[in-house]
Amino acid sequence: MGDVIHSLPAVSALRASFPSAVIGWAIEERWAALLSSPQARFAPRGPGKPLVDILHIVNTRAWRTAWLSDETWREIKDTVTGLRAAQYDVSIDIQGAMKSAVLGRLARPLRRFGFAQPWESAATMFYSHQVQATGTHIADRNWSLVTAAGATAKPQEVFPIPLDVMAEVWADAKLQERGLKEFAILNPGAGWGSKCWPAERFGEVARKLAASGIASVINAGPGEEDLVRAVESASGGIAVQLSASLPELIALMRRATLFVGGDTGPLHLAVALNTPSVALFGPTDPARNGPYSGRAIVVRSPQSVTTYKRSTQIEDGLSSISADEVLAAASQILGRTLA
Repeated sequence: MGDVIHSLPAVSALRASFPSAVIGWAIEERWAALLSSPQARFAPRGPGKPLVDILHIVNTRAWRTAWLSDETWREIKDTVTGLRAAQYDVSIDIQGAMKSAVLGRLARPLRRFGFAQPWESAATMFYSHQVQATGTHIADRNWSLVTAAGATAKPQEVFPIPLDVMAEVWADAKLQERGLKEFAILNPGAGWGSKCWPAERFGEVARKLAASGIASVINAGPGEEDLVRAVESASGGIAVQLSASLPELIALMRRATLFVGGDTGPLHLAVALNTPSVALFGPTDPARNGPYSGRAIVVRSPQSVTTYKRSTQIEDGLSSISADEVLAAASQILGRTLA
């Protein structure tokens, strides 16, 4: 999720530079809601699909686990056929992975742009133009790539997130059903254990927010059930999970009073939607992949040491951050004193 969101400013710059161009995006099905609502997927650009013209849906995770399946090869063939049918002049590999580089090559564009030092070095074999990235933040580095490909304008909207009418209706109904007016979304999970703030601190934050009239709901992904239970227990039952699909989470984020979470996709989604956010950072550098614009305050301990090693243990500096520090940051971002 974070990779897609941090690519949006760059692709928005492309759209502003080439307003009449046909722009397609090869994307995994599970993240497609970041580019289009289901209702708008095959429609012209509009509120439900504000940025790109064509979505090329891929499912590389399933393909890797079932290479010999007839269905896998049928899906791959359909994807390649769709890419070539669009007759793209240029491919731009923002992800810098072998799978994305290969897809760009299979589209048969005239020019293929990618980073000179991509995430997977072998990806450079598939580029006709290798670009030296500039900037510190990943979004700025992505911007330097599309600039090399010809983008000259600044984006008119940095994060054009689709509006899904059905999800919006769902969110209003769900919040009314639960009697939620002011509420915070707590996100205790992350891709690595070292980026997860302790569950008991999330529970403490939920209790203190409740004292200020702000309810708390927990957002969690598959496999994070233990984290949810730990936060619910630590909060004394004040914070409860609110299960949502990605379009529904987007709709909830638009309505949330506050977001609290670590360096993971939902944080970047909250920032993209301009939701007031407290971003808890530990082993990763917020200057590189922290909040990009939006209303967010980063809380990071001086003890934290930047590393991108995927450890399962909570990082010492991150674990030293107190609930009171988070409440102070929330008070600052909301412009009022919280208990």
